[in-house]
Amino acid sequence: MGRTPQPRRGNTRQRIQDVALELFAEQGYEKTSLREIAEHLQVTKAALYYHFKTKEDILNGIFEDLNRPVEDLLAWGKEQPRTLETKMEILVRYSEALRTAAPLFRFMQENQATVRDLSIGHTIKHRVIALVDLIKDPDAPLTDQVRCFTALFAMHAGMLALQDAEGDPEEKRKAALEVAVELVTKAHDHGPTGSAA
Repeated sequence: MGRTPQPRRGNTRQRIQDVALELFAEQGYEKTSLREIAEHLQVTKAALYYHFKTKEDILNGIFEDLNRPVEDLLAWGKEQPRTLETKMEILVRYSEALRTAAPLFRFMQENQATVRDLSIGHTIKHRVIALVDLIKDPDAPLTDQVRCFTALFAMHAGMLALQDAEGDPEEKRKAALEVAVELVTKAHDHGPTGSAA
């Protein structure tokens, strides 16, 4: 595996984030120092400090950059009617956002305890809840609420748990999306006053 992943953009700030994320994923957030990140970039710690003061600053920057599509999706979804078509579009767009942010989500999977204690852990939790609110009906029975939460987690699992399974990553992403669509469709079909079978 090469040391430096393809940069998302060509600037120094992005190079720092890319190298840091790779090191965080390889050896863990806690075991990675700013000095190591600087060494891998072949820059001084002072040059690194110009852009980021702490590891958490780097991680927050990565998170904000890679999760901007989710923020855009939440803003868009709040303005849409709660139709099945809207819910399907939310799932499709979220699946795309997950694909784009795959390195970050892999890091978060490998460093769950650390992420939970950092500010992004709280942000992630609130974003997932906000997404579920967009795909479930306001008065949905508990079983349909569970279906909607499970739909999002199926998409996460499709990206994370299946990464080492045989097969094309795009096919695995599409399969997870298909499962999510089935769950949300079933929840939607019950409607706010429906009951699960």
